[in-house]
Amino acid sequence: MQRPKSAPKTVLCIHDLSSVGRAGLSTICPALAVMGVQAIALPTSVLSTHTGGLGDPVVMSGGGYGQAALDHFAQLGLEFDGIYSGYLSNLNQAQLVRKAFSLWPKAYKMVDPVMGDHGRLYSGIYPELAVAMQDLARQADLIVPNLTEACLLLGKPYQEKEFTKAEASQLAQELTALCPNVVITGLPMGKYLGCAGAGEENFVIQKPFLSRSYPGTGDLFGAVLLGGLFRGNALSAAVDNAAAFVSHCIELTPPEADPRLGVWLEKALAQPERKI
Repeated sequence: MQRPKSAPKTVLCIHDLSSVGRAGLSTICPALAVMGVQAIALPTSVLSTHTGGLGDPVVMSGGGYGQAALDHFAQLGLEFDGIYSGYLSNLNQAQLVRKAFSLWPKAYKMVDPVMGDHGRLYSGIYPELAVAMQDLARQADLIVPNLTEACLLLGKPYQEKEFTKAEASQLAQELTALCPNVVITGLPMGKYLGCAGAGEENFVIQKPFLSRSYPGTGDLFGAVLLGGLFRGNALSAAVDNAAAFVSHCIELTPPEADPRLGVWLEKALAQPERKI
């Protein structure tokens, strides 16, 4: 299926879809759309809510849907400029990402190796799945782990500490042995939260630390980052813009709002004076 030269970039987004709570595809798709990128949603599973404190969600597994959907996309001759994978709950879902990589080898592959945070694995993440995530990272063009996930990928013990710019840069550089381009998010750096990048360019970007925490901000960060890359921005500029937009969304969310429902993304996207 041939696309007009003026057609938007397209990204195949392999993530979970939560009905309640701004996370996964419900956050990624609108952010990419506002940035002029068509998001092709491929849900790994559908949940009544995300898993961050809203009780036990009702889960509808993708079953064989994902594999069949990829086959249908291929039969149609669809082209994808990018593939963006995130939370995966089992080995079948990891295989789904591998299949997408093999069907569209020229697509820019970004993997968010969602496995844990604050030094702990998320519930449901077992050793074999962590190994599979490491394998996907080796096939990617860019990975965006947080500190916990960076340590897991490197097989290093997690340490609760504040990082200097040199230490942050060194940790990102170590991960380039696994993937050519790396962005580590959420690095504690005193009054700041840092992102360290390595690969084609090395950089450390700091933003003021905000004490409020919300689910789904990693998905939002990844979407805005990828959208920036498809606009032709350098990785450092795309990371800076993504981090600034997530901070802006947090600032727009009233402190009294239920944090389990995520940041008020809609309010941010509805501001025509602020472009992401």
